[in-house]
Amino acid sequence: MTDTKSEIILHNYPQSPVAEKARVAIGIKGLAWRSVEIPRIPPKPMLTMLTGGYRRTPVMQIGADIYCDSQCIIRELERRHPSPTFFPTAESGLLWCLSRWTDGALFDLSVKIVLGSAGEALPADFAEDRGRLYLGPDWAAGLRAANSALPHLASQMRAPLHWLNEQLCDGRRFISGDAPAAIDAQLFHVIWFIRGRWDKGPAFLSELAEIERWETNVAAIGHGTMTDMSAEDAIASAKANDPLPLDATDPLDPQGLAPGMNVTISPDLDGGEQPVDGTLVGATVDTITVERSESDVGTVHVHFPRAGYRVDVA
Repeated sequence: MTDTKSEIILHNYPQSPVAEKARVAIGIKGLAWRSVEIPRIPPKPMLTMLTGGYRRTPVMQIGADIYCDSQCIIRELERRHPSPTFFPTAESGLLWCLSRWTDGALFDLSVKIVLGSAGEALPADFAEDRGRLYLGPDWAAGLRAANSALPHLASQMRAPLHWLNEQLCDGRRFISGDAPAAIDAQLFHVIWFIRGRWDKGPAFLSELAEIERWETNVAAIGHGTMTDMSAEDAIASAKANDPLPLDATDPLDPQGLAPGMNVTISPDLDGGEQPVDGTLVGATVDTITVERSESDVGTVHVHFPRAGYRVDVA
């Protein structure tokens, strides 16, 4: 019988680059997991029932604990499954800092290239959703600007990829050495996205022989052992379990956050997204956790990264 308290459930869809990051991370750990396929664009009622409104991809669920954003997913996988580690060298802090670039500015640049190159071929509903999410309220103008600036955007992508290509020139198999690390998943999703979703991506990457060799090594890791799961069964798993007890307070928290406060959490940018309301149960330098109770899902803890997210006291 499956232990639903520890079963890894990933709410994702196949074409999502950020979900690919999480799938590769699970592969590095060699874990078994369940896949719940979610819609590419809202509404996502079965997902937001669990998260309280958060609609981004992916979301990881373990019992009644819901982990939003790949930062949280990677941290929790490392905590629960420390071997093999996501940080095989002594530079874990440096690699986390580097991940803020791969997941932030570099990924945002790849989105502009992919969306801008697609132009009018993008389905209207997808263009509006992703344009609003990544380019702000005036997303239509942003898409036009990305389309007209493609050579410039490609040049901005090309320079740092050449630096990474040089990093790999000593024959190392992965970014930080011969063992895969979280940063390999965090960079791979950008390359995977550029190669698979930009029509000029394969030609663009062809001059980067070391990155292509590294890309092959990462792809060979795989995604662990996946089996499908229905959204209904995932919700039943949340309702059948209790969230893990949490004692995470920070007396030096700059916002003075403390358990029991009613807070709202949202990505720290104007993507037009619904904030998540809940009762604060834990706040650290890395993570913020709220408790939510709904009749359909029971009581859940919803976890977010602190970096990149805004917390407002209700």
